[in-house]
Amino acid sequence: MRQVRGLVAIATTMVVAMAAGACGAENDAAAGGGGKNAKIAFLMPDIASTRYELFDAPLFKAKMKELCADCEVLYQNAAADPAKQQQQANSMLAQGVKAIVIDPVDSAAAASIVQAAQGQGVPVIAYDRPIPDKKADYYISFDNEKIGQLIAESLVDHLKETKATGGILQVNGSPTDAAAGLIKKGIHNAVDTSGFKLLAEFDTPGWQPPKAQEWVSGQITRFPGNQIAGVVAANDGTGGAAIAAFKAAGTKVPPITGNDAELAAIQRVIAGDQYNTISKPIKIVADAAAVVANEFAQGKKPAGKATLFDTPSELFTPTVVTQQNVAEILKAPDFALKIADVCTAEYQAGCEKLGIR
Repeated sequence: MRQVRGLVAIATTMVVAMAAGACGAENDAAAGGGGKNAKIAFLMPDIASTRYELFDAPLFKAKMKELCADCEVLYQNAAADPAKQQQQANSMLAQGVKAIVIDPVDSAAAASIVQAAQGQGVPVIAYDRPIPDKKADYYISFDNEKIGQLIAESLVDHLKETKATGGILQVNGSPTDAAAGLIKKGIHNAVDTSGFKLLAEFDTPGWQPPKAQEWVSGQITRFPGNQIAGVVAANDGTGGAAIAAFKAAGTKVPPITGNDAELAAIQRVIAGDQYNTISKPIKIVADAAAVVANEFAQGKKPAGKATLFDTPSELFTPTVVTQQNVAEILKAPDFALKIADVCTAEYQAGCEKLGIR
């Protein structure tokens, strides 16, 4: 009888041990190997650009939900404060995230975030803006240098077609944003060989539209009359600021560029206030980032389709938007804005004129 009891005890111990081992395996999978129940950090840089709250974060969350129903996206916005973004990253690491997707406020400062994360075995995916000083695990973006070149070439071609005279103002993005540096390089590629004089250029602190407007206002005074033939602005915020500066000065608004295809910018293009913008459907990069983050959470190491700053990368090609193709862009299935949102009462006539229905 004692022998039977002993065998039962041994069998019971083995069952408990096997069950514990199974639980341990499930927990290991949840921690990273299988990607189940993984937490993914999604850290965006500012609220000055409306895209992050309206599109990037919701689209990324939706794709992650599709890829991993039990995964959790922890989203925070740094409101243009690099120190705050560092704190947010530290908090995410303390919460046990398995990957960090980050659009850095300050590309140089973000190197410390990469170092801290990788020190804990957490991969970092640079999103939209690269991190040159510390190699991230992956970089996903539209081709920023190409963006700068395309918006500037589009403007230069228009100025030549209209036989414009005068020079060009260049309103760059933030000096602490490596993506802005790439856009700036692309703009110079087109402007420096255009035959039009570069009158002046400005690096906009934090991409802040008021700073850009203040600088452009000063240039309008500095170059009166028709000396300013056009303005290459690096994004829609700075482009809108440049337009506001000319309107406030009571002078004719020259052709002005943009980038991001924000709602207000598309409406300005339709109205004729802004010459162009760039369509870079956010769903494309948000989806791609989610796929890569999910692979990292599963313990995989996704291969890049390109290399930038010694980082495996995936770079998508953007599209210039002008009055000539805005109707086509708005009808594209992957474009975030809906015609009903764009063609409000104020812009209805312009929409009808351009065949936007």
